[in-house]
Amino acid sequence: MVKHQKGFNPATKDWEFFELDVSEEGSKIRKRGFVDVVNRFGGNCFACHIQAKPQWDLICETGHGCEPIPLTKEILALLQKTDPRCESNPELNQEEIAKLQALQQALQAKEKENK
Repeated sequence: MVKHQKGFNPATKDWEFFELDVSEEGSKIRKRGFVDVVNRFGGNCFACHIQAKPQWDLICETGHGCEPIPLTKEILALLQKTDPRCESNPELNQEEIAKLQALQQALQAKEKENK
């Protein structure tokens, strides 16, 4: 998400939503927009973030009122460990590799479903 100047998009309280593809070369914007960006899990970004309590300005965290994303903290940590933009990622064990492969299969299935 990127917060723009006041009045940029009143519908989204001036937030713009992004989905990124990352590689060793950096990040590329896969999708961007306001109320219409749908993530790889089929969820509309704005529809989730609008659930945040007013004092959180559409920022979703535990306890802010948003639905939880379909990723555990463990999976998020594994994704961070494999960020291709980082020079020194730790080696993953077989269990971690299997969990990430299962996530990749689920994402591919979801993308086929959404087409």
